[in-house]
Amino acid sequence: MTRSTFTRRALLRVFAASAVSAAPVMANAFGFLRGAGDIRKLSMYNGRTGESMDMIYWIDGDYVGPALDEVNHFMRDWRQNEVRRIDTRTIDIMAAAHNLLETSEPYTLLSGYRSAATNAMLRSRSRGVARHSRHMTGEAADLRINSRSVSQIARAAAACNAGGVGRYSGSNFVHMDCGPVRTWGR
Repeated sequence: MTRSTFTRRALLRVFAASAVSAAPVMANAFGFLRGAGDIRKLSMYNGRTGESMDMIYWIDGDYVGPALDEVNHFMRDWRQNEVRRIDTRTIDIMAAAHNLLETSEPYTLLSGYRSAATNAMLRSRSRGVARHSRHMTGEAADLRINSRSVSQIARAAAACNAGGVGRYSGSNFVHMDCGPVRTWGR
């Protein structure tokens, strides 16, 4: 049995001709882009580490393991250099919301996974950090897109009807998670 390895660049080349950017037709992030030849893509920049990623992480009904590994590493707790598996439901919500925003600008990731130590440190500095944050279980992300307002991003995430959406207008970011459907903030 031979094992073929696909690099991110090879996958992008293979699917570039057939990739169609389509907004979800259902109000559920997990139901979007179904059918033959479908892909899901995620594009992000991390100002803390200077890293960028732009990749296909799901092809025709299957998650791409090496791509998810890269997402996990990208969304790591950079303060502790600790990696945790990011829940694919959160990744799907992020991708669906981005599609709805109709922009090619990547998300800026402010916070993905947080270790207990990092969460405690941030909590000591801010009232807005939950003691049992979904960030600590790899189920949340704090994101911004410079060309879109907090309200626009939050509306797109809430339209997925698939998790929590927090608006932090004063800090210019939106929290997305795969927990119960709920919204908060201004």
